[in-house]
Amino acid sequence: MSTVQVVTGAGPVGWTVADQLAAQGHRVRVLTRSGSGPERPNVERLRVDVSVPGALDAALEGAAAVFHCTHGSAYSAEAWRRELPSTERAVLAAAGRAGAVVVFPESLYSYGQVDGPITEDTPREARDGKLGIRTELLRQREASDTATVSVAASDFFGPRVLMAHAGERMVPIILSGKTVRVMGGLDTPHSFTYVPDLAAAMIAAAADPSLWNSVLHAPTSPAITQRAMVHAYAAAAGVPDPKTGVLPGWLLRGAGLVHRDSRELAEMLYQFERPFVLDSARSERLLGLAPTPLAEAAAATVAWWRARELAPAPR
Repeated sequence: MSTVQVVTGAGPVGWTVADQLAAQGHRVRVLTRSGSGPERPNVERLRVDVSVPGALDAALEGAAAVFHCTHGSAYSAEAWRRELPSTERAVLAAAGRAGAVVVFPESLYSYGQVDGPITEDTPREARDGKLGIRTELLRQREASDTATVSVAASDFFGPRVLMAHAGERMVPIILSGKTVRVMGGLDTPHSFTYVPDLAAAMIAAAADPSLWNSVLHAPTSPAITQRAMVHAYAAAAGVPDPKTGVLPGWLLRGAGLVHRDSRELAEMLYQFERPFVLDSARSERLLGLAPTPLAEAAAATVAWWRARELAPAPR
């Protein structure tokens, strides 16, 4: 049966969630400040600032679920603390008035630096910087009277994923035949989550009340090295493996002393300097989903980047 589903944000996650919902026959409202989002039947794009208390009520009328996929204006603890908690409170309050569950895409930051695979039972107790803010957001959701589900994923890759380690820092460079330089280490195991798999998990979780008020893990393939990820993209593109190198941690940390963006990246170096493995087996069983095979996901990602490079520039 068709229901109204609301998606806030039209980045790679929000766009993909909206696209999948519409393909399933749902009526979808995409809320952004700019009015962007997929242009397809069943999708209504509205200009709404979701951070403003009371601005959401009309847009949430009749909604069964809200997929809250907005992000901070900058990748920094300062911006996140200023913007994210208050925006989530506004969304939770409006969804509660509408009787809708709120589904959040979540990172692994709240787990902090851990040894061994990260499962749903791993403590989420990080306190400092961006990591601590994610912990606070999870606690705010847990304390809310509104039903929520948080679906945690590792580093994104896939169509529409731009600013990511396995996005613009790999794919267009591989396609151009240039040297790929990665953070941390080329041969350290690291989990990468395919965004369409995250979107499918969020949609499945919203439809199952038995999974509400929990933290799940997005279906994620076994961890691979960044070298193997580069090889998968090159194989999908039908091009030779490019030269690869490593951006030394000491260099990034040193740059962070005077450069904010470098400092924010350096905070996450622990994820690439030692094994960083997401275990999604339990959530896969609960959701009835499995990750997309890497070769298939890499091929779709490369195809999207090639189409993007061929597309005419916006006026």
